[in-house]
Amino acid sequence: MKKINTLRATVVATVLATTSAAWATDGYFPHGFGMKSKGMGGASVAVTDNAFAGINNPAASVWAGNRVEMGVDAFMPKRSAARSAPGFGGMLEGDMKSGGSVFAVPEFAYNKMIDDRMSWGVTVYGNGGMNTEYPGARVSCPNPQDPQNLPPIEGLNLLCGQGKLGVDLMQLIIAPTLAYKVDAQHSVGVSPLLVVQQFKATGLQAFTGFSLASSKVSNTGTDRSTGVGVRLGYLGQLNDTLTLGATYSPKIKMSKFDRYAGLFADAGSFDIPENYALGLNVQVTPAVSVAADYSRINYSGVTSIGNPMSNLTPSTPMGSANGPGFGWSNVDVFKLGVQWQASATMVLRAGFNQSTNPVKPENVTFNILAPGVITQHFTLGGTYALGQDAEFTWAYMYAPKNTVTGPSMFNQPGSTAITETVRMSQQSLGVQYGWKF
Repeated sequence: MKKINTLRATVVATVLATTSAAWATDGYFPHGFGMKSKGMGGASVAVTDNAFAGINNPAASVWAGNRVEMGVDAFMPKRSAARSAPGFGGMLEGDMKSGGSVFAVPEFAYNKMIDDRMSWGVTVYGNGGMNTEYPGARVSCPNPQDPQNLPPIEGLNLLCGQGKLGVDLMQLIIAPTLAYKVDAQHSVGVSPLLVVQQFKATGLQAFTGFSLASSKVSNTGTDRSTGVGVRLGYLGQLNDTLTLGATYSPKIKMSKFDRYAGLFADAGSFDIPENYALGLNVQVTPAVSVAADYSRINYSGVTSIGNPMSNLTPSTPMGSANGPGFGWSNVDVFKLGVQWQASATMVLRAGFNQSTNPVKPENVTFNILAPGVITQHFTLGGTYALGQDAEFTWAYMYAPKNTVTGPSMFNQPGSTAITETVRMSQQSLGVQYGWKF
């Protein structure tokens, strides 16, 4: 037990030390949690063969047994943005790729049976994030003092600010879990969610004149906020072949990003959106099971994420209670995974994840910073038993490029001549070591 406690403390410290993230899959939530789930397109709500109950379904903990799992995912996104401004002599035009191509995302889970009807554990995971870093000194922009008569300003970034343009958002959650078997077939569980998030933004100087707090819009360093939430879960093993699950987490109220009180609505508010999921797992044959999940992420319920840029008016500037945000819509996600016990020591997995796109064309400009436009994920994975109690798991994900094009904020009223496009594609490859005790 001392060895496990020491290892757990080490892993938690490692995850907390992670200083940048680039998740952007189902909106900004990852497509799955834990390598076994990631190999099955993220399907996990009614699956009990791992310790990641704190995020996937707290009620599954009591069926998982005594186990520890730790791993790392190499996440490889490609993000880019472009603007076309015909008739402006090249002014405002640009086509740029975001820097940062490989990000290490650690994960850790521990589960322990108290007796034959109760269990406890802890899951440490990155709930999501967004990272972009576009080069500066590439774009010519109108002079804000007198755009009609003064020459344009050279050497600005794609949003007409100075220096590199981008954001860096990371959300980390530590989820202790307690689960209880109501009877031989049904269980319930609860996971308090201890949340830390951090954020920074650079290159947004052009927006300072539209803010309640112009000194708190851009280039103010990394800020952090904290909050406490909860995830509830139910799992029912209805018969030998069918398992059902459900999980729910209400919106988590976070402390405000004070350094960015002029950027985010409600003086720097950036809460974690409400989300819930339903899932089933069918044992088709003794060797093959199929899992399917539906999940919903209510991004529109968080003002700084869901409010559209059209909210930017003289009476609702950036940073005001109902100020503008990224304009993200709610996301519906469908996940399907297949698991095959290929041999006594080898399990193989495959999956597919389909989600709606939170980014609409009319909000494309601000989403140059957060191009979370991925809608499909194709996954493969497997687990190899290293012995009676140890195993090695891997998972690969490919998300094909998706784009959104829409009218730019730089258009004059009534015009749609200037357009912008955001693009993203992704790959990830992760490994995990787990053991039972």
